[in-house]
Amino acid sequence: MALPRSPLAPDHFPELPEITGVRFASVAAGVRYKDRTDVMLAVMAPGTAVAGVFTRSATRSAPVLDCQAKLASAENDTAHGAAILVNSGNSNAFTGHYGQTSVAEITRSVAECTGVPAARVFTASTGVIGEPLPHDRIVAQIAALNDGLDATAIEAAAGAIMTTDTFVKGASAKIEIDGKTVSIAGIAKGSGMIAPDMATMLVYIFTDAKMLQTALQELLSQTCDRTFNCITVDSDTSTSDSLMLCATGASGVDVTGHAEFAEALEAVMLDLSHQVVRDGEGATKFVEIQVTGAMNDHDAKVHGLSIANSPLVKTAIAGEDPNWGRVVMAIGKSGAAADRDKLSISFGDVLVAEKGWVSPNYREAAGAAEMKKSEIVIKVDLGLAEGQSTVWTCDLTHQYITINADYRS
Repeated sequence: MALPRSPLAPDHFPELPEITGVRFASVAAGVRYKDRTDVMLAVMAPGTAVAGVFTRSATRSAPVLDCQAKLASAENDTAHGAAILVNSGNSNAFTGHYGQTSVAEITRSVAECTGVPAARVFTASTGVIGEPLPHDRIVAQIAALNDGLDATAIEAAAGAIMTTDTFVKGASAKIEIDGKTVSIAGIAKGSGMIAPDMATMLVYIFTDAKMLQTALQELLSQTCDRTFNCITVDSDTSTSDSLMLCATGASGVDVTGHAEFAEALEAVMLDLSHQVVRDGEGATKFVEIQVTGAMNDHDAKVHGLSIANSPLVKTAIAGEDPNWGRVVMAIGKSGAAADRDKLSISFGDVLVAEKGWVSPNYREAAGAAEMKKSEIVIKVDLGLAEGQSTVWTCDLTHQYITINADYRS
């Protein structure tokens, strides 16, 4: 099903820097649809450290379980190269022992063709749940993928992993450390079934920085909590989300403890996470929810996500209705501490409610004008303490129903 490009999409795919030590390839293997690029391969040079964060769903897919086991293994060292193979169209989830067989066959074939040890071959699958993955179609293309590896082919690789996405997602950063340039380039897919604990998204970030795997993993996990775990499209957590960070070390710059690198990585991850929200299925509004004055940062995030996930709030935004009562409702039901008489709510810079009642200076026309914007900011101050958090979401339109009702057709 061809979907129109999201009205919130960026104008074009950004120019990403080549990351020394990483090459990409993509093919049309016919996993689910004919004549559609649906498999990508990335191969990293020896010396590459690999870290990952994955869905915490109790029904994780076979590829996710395999990746988690490999990253936890002593064999996840940097002496050898690494490879990532991703297919779209079929999630290889809820497929029992068939799913494990598919992962094993794909891993074996990638290892044989690339020379990367099987313990360092990571796979991911995204698409329909509950159908056996036709892995033979993928295996048949791995030699061609290996032959086509190219350091400049990251955009095509990003296109191969899309499902209901309407645009290809990429982001990058370059920084100077000790007089040397360090580059970061990332790609992502995601549109629906998006909620914290990761989501139905796949994210692959590559850098030529040097860092030990343990430090890389810690940095990735911490940064994920402030980026990808602060977005939601529809409150549904996928079986398949995977976020992997690969550091080739080719720049020779050890970035351990460098705040500049951590900030650049967070900027790339935040950019990609926002692009996922901007491509939310049927979305017409990009919404930032700023919560301050909570008892602690955790409570602030709980309130923010309660607002962001509320169908009533999201449909009001879709209808451009400044219905602040729905925000009050979402705060009240979140389970985190709140005091009605200390609460204030603003739409953009328009103060809507304060001290348990509508602001005396509020005018409906001003609130309605804020709701007509394509990018909306909702500010909530609990007035209790210093806790704060920001989360991002989109509106909920009839198109979301149309896309998901037709998804398997």
